[in-house]
Parts: sequence; C-alpha cells; structure tokens
Amino acid sequence: MTTEAHLLHDLPLRMAEASPSAAALIDDAGSHNYGMLAADIRAFASTLMALGMSRGDRVGIYLDKRIEMVVASFGAPAAGAVFVPINPLLKSEQVAYILADCGVRVLVTSAERLQTLALILAGCKALVHVIVLGEPPNNLPAGGPSVLRWADAMQSPGRQTHRVIDVDVAGILYTSGSTGKPKGVVLSHRNMVAGAKSVASYLENVASDVLLAALPLSFDAGFSQLTTAFHSGASVVLLNYLLPNDVVKAAVSHQVTGLTGVPPLWIQLTQVNWPDAMRERLRYFANTGGRMPLETLKQLRALAPQAKPYLMYGLTEAFRATYLPPEEIDRRPDSIGKAIPNSEILVLRPDGTPCEADEPGELVQRGALVAQGYWNDPQTTSERFRPLPGRSGGLVLPEIAVFSGDTVRRDADGFLYFIGRQDEMIKSSGYRISPSEVEEIVYGMHLVGECAAFGVPHNVLGQAVFLVVAPRNGSMLDTQQVNAWCRARMPTYMVPASIEVRQAPLPRNANGKIDRKLLSSQHLKDAER
Repeated sequence: MTTEAHLLHDLPLRMAEASPSAAALIDDAGSHNYGMLAADIRAFASTLMALGMSRGDRVGIYLDKRIEMVVASFGAPAAGAVFVPINPLLKSEQVAYILADCGVRVLVTSAERLQTLALILAGCKALVHVIVLGEPPNNLPAGGPSVLRWADAMQSPGRQTHRVIDVDVAGILYTSGSTGKPKGVVLSHRNMVAGAKSVASYLENVASDVLLAALPLSFDAGFSQLTTAFHSGASVVLLNYLLPNDVVKAAVSHQVTGLTGVPPLWIQLTQVNWPDAMRERLRYFANTGGRMPLETLKQLRALAPQAKPYLMYGLTEAFRATYLPPEEIDRRPDSIGKAIPNSEILVLRPDGTPCEADEPGELVQRGALVAQGYWNDPQTTSERFRPLPGRSGGLVLPEIAVFSGDTVRRDADGFLYFIGRQDEMIKSSGYRISPSEVEEIVYGMHLVGECAAFGVPHNVLGQAVFLVVAPRNGSMLDTQQVNAWCRARMPTYMVPASIEVRQAPLPRNANGKIDRKLLSSQHLKDAER
C-alpha cells in the first residue's frame, strides 16, 4: 500500500490496496467498497483521456449526492483534470455562469438536470462533452456538445493519464462573494489532502467510522466528509434529505458514528425524536457554517450525551481553519477554538501588526490549506490572498496567506471568538449569499427600479435575506410579484424571507451607491421598536 497520500485520488486508491472489500460509499442505489470505487475512479480517468482532456481542463459535476458524483470528483483529478462540483440546488442560470466562468470542457449530470440546461448550453462555449446518467433528453439543441451515456463512458479501455503532483489544481469550489457573481476558489491536491489529514486527526476518524454526508458536496465542509473518511478508511453515507427525520432514519439505518451539519439542521434535529440506536452509536457531531445557538448545543448534548461535540469555523479559501476541542465546550461554548493541526491563525490590525489579547482584528490564516486564489479574478485574489507582513527579510519570495475579512478576538489563553464580517455577505443556512447576486436577479424584473438585499438576524437560519425594492417609474409593484419572480429564478436558500416595497430613490452612500448598511441599520432599529 502507498504509505502516504499526496494527491486527492490517492486517498481512496490507497485504501483500495489495503482493504478492497471495506465499504466506502452508500447511497440510495446501493453500496460501493473501496475496490469498486478505485476501479470506477480509474475508468472515469481513462474516459476523460479518451475524450482528449488536457492537463488542467475543468470537469463540471452537476448531480445530487450519489456514487457517480464521488467517482467523477476523484476521477477527474486522477486524470490530471480539475473537478468543479456544482450545487444541485442552483438554477440553470447560475449553473451556466459557473460553466462559462471556468471554461468547463466536460459536464457530468443526470438526464433530468440536462433537460433543464438545454437552453443555456449554447452559451457555454468551452463545453465539448456531456456525460449523462440515464437516457439523454430529446430536446437538446443541434450543434451543441456531444452527449455520452455514463454506462458507455465507463467502458473506455485503460489509458495513461497526465502526470500529477501535489501543487497541481485538483478542484474549484464556487462560493458567493460580497459583490458580484460567485467566485471559484482554486484548491490544489496539497490543500485538500492536508485538510483531510488535519481534520481526520482531531476528529479521531478511524476505519470503523460511518460518516453521514448531509451537507452538499459542493461545500468545502461537505466534501471534507469524503476526504476525511477516505484518509481513515471509513465509509460515507450519501444522503439527499428533505426532512430532519430523514437524517435520523439514515443515521439509525446505517449506524452512523459521525455527523457534521450547519446550525439550521441542528436546530431542526433537536425538534425530532432520536431513537436509542442513534444516541448509542453517534461518536461525535460537528458544527460548521455559523455559530450554533447555545440552547441548541445543550439540547444536542442531552440527546446524545456520549457524543463529542466539535464546534468548527472555516473558510472555503482555506478548507478549514479552527475547531474547539470537546473538553473546552463547557468553559467557552461561544469560542471557535484554535487553529486546526498544520495551520496557524493570526489576528492582525489593519497595519499588519499582531493584536493584543482581546483586541479585535482580522483573522488571517497561513499554511498548507491556503488556496491558490480565485479563478480568473486577479483583483479579488490580490485583496484576499496577500503576503504576510513581518516575514524574514532574507526570504526572496513572500509567503501568501488568506485574509478572511472576518473580525475576531483572541483571549489570553489563545482561544478565538468570532465578532463579525467586514463585508456585506449574508450567511444563511450555512450558505454564503452575495447581496448583489440577489439584486441582479431582481433587477431582471423590469418593474423594479431599485433594490437592495442584506442579511437580518434569524433564530433558525442565522441570517435571512431581506429585500427592499422600489418600483420603476410608473410601475405598480407588490411583494407577491417579487416573491414569485425570485422563487422561479433563485435556489431556495437565496429567496428573500421578507420583502419591503419603498418609493425611490433608496438611500445612497458617499460613493453614490445604494447604502445597504444604512438600510440594514434602519431595519434593525424599526424591528427593535
């Protein structure tokens, strides 16, 4: 067996050498052991080579959680290509943007999803091939990409793949920015493997673990369920759930030992019954994507007193950043902990000097997990990925760290506490939502003259999207019209929870832009009255 994994696909392949019959994946269609998974990864890599993939070409994967999604995600990097997982909740317009932004050459999707994309394929100039699960739909436009059935593609004879080393790009994960369209965070093999080893070490993952993948695999924390499991030889249950009871049923049915979720899921899970089989088997539960309410944490610990709670904080730009050890939960339940293994967290002032204890500053992360920047976005990359100040003067090349845009403080014992974001990102249900992306979709409704989106506190979601709209001159506008427009064009998590109609003009800041912060503060004041 390979003694050490350096490449993303090494993680499952080395386990296939050691324990080929051990369970690796379980989904609605059945299960795959490590030997089967390794064979499929190699077959998919050979398929890409047969399709003429060059080193670094992008492979988009627009699927729900299923074994083929995992095969493509690890098979693409095994060929020397780059996998681009696309959140299955996205609508066709958002999918089209991602496909075009990073020049996806091969798309893997289902027949049902491909049918919804039929009208946007013509705008994806780089797209040459589509590999489809099931029978291809009949409504695809002529002259578009070639369409190949998954079952046929996986029959491709073995081919030599491109040489890959750990600094090569493995994947691009799209995350919303505070302005504009989603940004593609570029992750190397080294980033992802270092993250797997680090997270698996503090979660103490072992081969007997069964992890429940409840989060989307297009999220860094969701995909981490695969990498940590494969590093440890554990198995992963791929769950596409609708209700919290579905999570409980899957946990019981598959004897799940590890479950990672976002605060809204945990809140929902505290409101349903946990059978004894789930309480007794669950070894740990982990929170990410926002602060877990203290009351929810108390309820979870009462539901599963033997399970270790892990409170985590992370950036897509660095895969994972901090965790609070379970033994510290009672002393500091509001802390995001300390840096994960093989990483360092700094708290810096605007001038780059370190903050004193309990002095607020920007969280800055350095180490092997720091991403390669944003795809095709040099300006935003230069803003967030910057040289560390105060390094040794003898170093000719600077070390690049990621500046999070989050304000934190560090106490005298070295534990970190989240204070707030420096930008206007909306964090809802674990999703990062760009206000301007919401606004751009709303502006497509020609009855709207001006609009502004911002986040407001929400007991379950963390934040909810609040939208202020002003009608175009001479137009009539009501909230039901706007809501219907949004629901037809946005993923569910992005749809505004509340809409207010005002008369134009909306307030402006010194730069002449609509002042979201002022609107947000006005809303909070009105809510407190």
